[in-house]
Amino acid sequence: MIRKLVLSNDTGFGKSHPRMQLKTILNAVEKHKSFVYGEARWSKNKKAREIEFDVQPRKNSRPICSGCNKKRPGYDRLAVRRFEYVPLWAIPVFLVYALRRVNCPQCGVVVERVPWASGKNQQTNSYRVFLATWAKRLSWQEVAVVFGTSWDSVFRAVRWVVQWGIAHQDLTNIVSIGIDEIQYRRGHKYLTLVYQLDEGAKRLLYVARDRTEASLNGFFDILSESATCGIKFACTDMLPAYLKVLKARASQALNILDRFHVMKKFGDALDKIRAEEARQMKEDGYEEVLKNSRWCLLKRKANLTKKQVVKLRELMKYNLRSVKAYLMREDFQRFWTYTSATWASKFLHEWYHRANRSRIEPMQKLAKSLLKHEPLLLNWFESQGLSSGVVEGFNNKAKLTMRKAYGFKEFETIQIALFHQLGKLPEPETTHKFC
Repeated sequence: MIRKLVLSNDTGFGKSHPRMQLKTILNAVEKHKSFVYGEARWSKNKKAREIEFDVQPRKNSRPICSGCNKKRPGYDRLAVRRFEYVPLWAIPVFLVYALRRVNCPQCGVVVERVPWASGKNQQTNSYRVFLATWAKRLSWQEVAVVFGTSWDSVFRAVRWVVQWGIAHQDLTNIVSIGIDEIQYRRGHKYLTLVYQLDEGAKRLLYVARDRTEASLNGFFDILSESATCGIKFACTDMLPAYLKVLKARASQALNILDRFHVMKKFGDALDKIRAEEARQMKEDGYEEVLKNSRWCLLKRKANLTKKQVVKLRELMKYNLRSVKAYLMREDFQRFWTYTSATWASKFLHEWYHRANRSRIEPMQKLAKSLLKHEPLLLNWFESQGLSSGVVEGFNNKAKLTMRKAYGFKEFETIQIALFHQLGKLPEPETTHKFC
């Protein structure tokens, strides 16, 4: 005789209430038309405590063909299968059901479609959404440990949720995009990332291998013609492959080299000059005045600590290439204060000549690059200061996601993890929100 699993009627307050069966709770959170639940019971698994619910089709109900989604006459039934459900009090829960096969004149003899699961997956849809939701808060391995499942089960759950979200996402009304690349593995392995930068709709839109023309072309391939024509602004860096694709596929979009990317180039050049000069001074036996000065030169003045302010004042007393490069960078900051693109262009040319006479090779190289991309720089004023600082914020989150991944190596896994965290994808509807 199988005993029913019920919630006790002993409340501890001297009052007695009707007992509630677990089946009643399940019907409240996971009720499906044309199916009924049997009584809850302990499974026959002696190694672990598990709860099972038998599922039966309602009398006279007809199964739905998994191919054409139409009601068809039954053919036969398959062996009993267990579908893993959301655990209860850390106890695994399974729905037990023998799938029917239908005799469909259109699709032939196929397995029926059931509302709580899809395909051959042995996880219920509610359980997959449950695991995927927790996988946004914890690492996938931690989710597997906490809920007594495997890493592969968590991965499959997240993949299903992400694939469903991508299939149902809205790629219309995109006005501003940001395009950037990040390194995800050693050996110059890069990802191309495309973000939407519109106010109230900031999200990851696309992930591709490498940073080539083909990488970015894939993004425009998934957009409709009207969606592509609706893009008005595109923030990029100076990578020729990206600039070429934007010119060919979205020529109406204003291509912007924004302040954040440009000043980042200044920081890279300044850091290179400082490192070379510090190494040379050490080899020549001079006092190592540039030691511990990296962040004094790279950080904005407003963000310097008191100790760094003192160090910077000391450095200003020396006639160093690093100091000259620092002053040139600070001088260029005036470019962003102009309200007129015409006057900003005049300043850029004057600054270029000063940089070219400095004989500091990294700054000369940067000055030539800026002058070469002058039209894209001046677009910043027309866009009213649109910045891809949001892109860098997303990039930092992407790097954090990959660090939390504990060694994801396959591109598909990294792509799924990034979309899951940054894509703001729609999620499958479930009968109950568990977390």
